[in-house]
Amino acid sequence: MEYKDYYQTLGVAKSASQDDIKRSYRKLARKYHPDVSSESDAEEKFKEVGEAYEVLKNPEKRAAYDQLGANWKAGQAGSQPPPDWDAGFEFHGGDNASHHTDYSEFFENLFGQTGGGQQQYSYGNSAQSTHQIRGEDSHAKVFIDLEDAYNGATRHLTIRSMVLDKEGRPTLKERTLKVKIPKGVKQGQNIRLQRQGSPSFSNGQHGDLYLEIEFNPHSIYKVDGLDVSLVLPITPWEAALGGTIQVPTPVSKVELKVSAGSSSGKRMRLKGLGIPNNKMAGDFYVTLEIVLPEQLTDKEKTLYKDLQQQAADFNPRIKLGV
Repeated sequence: MEYKDYYQTLGVAKSASQDDIKRSYRKLARKYHPDVSSESDAEEKFKEVGEAYEVLKNPEKRAAYDQLGANWKAGQAGSQPPPDWDAGFEFHGGDNASHHTDYSEFFENLFGQTGGGQQQYSYGNSAQSTHQIRGEDSHAKVFIDLEDAYNGATRHLTIRSMVLDKEGRPTLKERTLKVKIPKGVKQGQNIRLQRQGSPSFSNGQHGDLYLEIEFNPHSIYKVDGLDVSLVLPITPWEAALGGTIQVPTPVSKVELKVSAGSSSGKRMRLKGLGIPNNKMAGDFYVTLEIVLPEQLTDKEKTLYKDLQQQAADFNPRIKLGV
C-alpha cells in the first residue's frame, strides 16, 4: 500500500496554516473538476485533492496524520501503517472513523474503520443538570498487555490531544490518566471514562472519553476475541511416544497430555483457559510443532539412521502419489 503525501497533493508545506490549505484546495478543486477540466486524469486528480483535504482540513486528523508520517516507511511495497500509529490519540465527536467509497486504501486504513466493540465499561457518576449542555465525547485507542485482560489491572495511560497554536496549526498536548482495566476486557471493546471528554460550553459536565482496547503484540500468544492460541514446540520423541507437557498460559503453567503419534499442526483446545468473561470464558488453543535439535551429535545421527532403517516402509507422502 502506497503512502500518500497529502501536503504534496495540495501543494502546501507541512507548516501551512489551515487557511493556506483551504485556499490551495479550492484552487485545485476548480482546476480538476471533471465538469470544467479538459485534462485526461482530471477525475482522478479531483478525488486525490478531495481526499487530501478531507484529512488536512480537520485539525485532529491532520495532527494524527503528521504523527504517522514520522513512522511510515514510504514506498515500501505492500506495507501497512504501524498498528499503533494512532495509539493514545484523542478524537472528539462521534468515533474516529470516516468512510468514503472513493477514497484510497491508504485513507481507509487510517480513518475508515468504524468504532470499537459493543460492550462498554464505565466508571464515574453520569448525573447532570438537564439545564446544562454536556461536553462532546471523545475517543482514543489504547494498547494494554494480554495479561491485563486476564487479571485486571490499573494502568497510567498517556492520551494525546490536538490543540491549535496561535497561527492555527495543530499541535499535540499530553495528559496521563489512571485507568482501571477490567478483567475480561477484549480487543475492540471500549472503556468509558465519564467526564474525561471535551469540556462544556455552558458550565455543564465534560463529555465522556471512550478508550478502545487493543493488545500489545505478544511474543508467543495470538488473540481472537476471547480465545488465545499458542504454537507449542515439541520434540520428535514427544510426538511419537506421547506424554504430558507443560504449557505456558498468560497466567500460569498447565499440563497438556499429548497423544502418541501426534503430528505437527495438530490443534488442541484447553476449554475455558482463554480470556475470562462473566458470561463465558474464551478457550486456549495449542498447535503442536515438531522441532529437531539444530545440531545432531554423532550418536543422535546413528539413532536416526537406525530409525530410518526400522521404519523403511513408512511413507508420509503416499497420498501425494510420490
